[in-house]
Amino acid sequence: MVFSLLALAFPAWKPHFSFLENPLANEMMALRWMHLIFGILWIGLLYFFNLVLTPAMKEVEPAARVKIYPALMSKAMAWFRWSALVTVLVGIRYFQLHLFADARAAGDPSLAIQWLGWWLLVWAVAYLLIYAFQLPAKGFLDSAWVRGMGIALVVVAASWLVLALNGGASVSNAHLSISVGGGLGLVMLLNTWGVVWRVQKKLIKWARTSAEQGAPMPPEAERLMRWNFLTARVSFWLSFPMLFFMAAASHYPFLSTVFR
Repeated sequence: MVFSLLALAFPAWKPHFSFLENPLANEMMALRWMHLIFGILWIGLLYFFNLVLTPAMKEVEPAARVKIYPALMSKAMAWFRWSALVTVLVGIRYFQLHLFADARAAGDPSLAIQWLGWWLLVWAVAYLLIYAFQLPAKGFLDSAWVRGMGIALVVVAASWLVLALNGGASVSNAHLSISVGGGLGLVMLLNTWGVVWRVQKKLIKWARTSAEQGAPMPPEAERLMRWNFLTARVSFWLSFPMLFFMAAASHYPFLSTVFR
């Protein structure tokens, strides 16, 4: 009886579903959705490699490791590298839409290409420097403090420079936040395809040969495993500021009060 009265007294909710009439808004929502799905796949695997797989493999016997490794990593790397590529490509398109909106607001549509060019140049140079810090080394250069401080300085300098080059009175918070977060994502993509996948192709092949023929792993394998570990660990740490700035694009306007 009581539930019946409550049901009658409670105002009926009439659902209403409709796509927005603005094609740009629909495109941006679709891009966000794809960016999140493929980004979760990519970063989720990155965390799995760093937090679960690498420690676990150290506890597995070498004979068993060479049997497990090819089957596991072949599938994992396929999802890892392709989800990374889709995430960044979709993200760049989303970034472009913000650049075009800010350029129109500034009264100069050509600014969008200029901003994108500066962004690509700054982070490409930053990646070259980060790449050098990730290379296996001996002595002083192998110190975690040297690597960490060097990469941190590069990231801070690149972030400051891209904000200085792309900033302006009409520039939105999303534009500036993605300039940093998206730049870090670009660095991580280049790590994924430029180092991790290159190294893993060889390690998977050598491990499969070792399991099938009983041949020992080549001497170069140890160096490549070290390089892979360093690169994956750098991407792991870069993911934290990357995710902060990507979330700040829509939810934390600390770089600009302009919303678009």
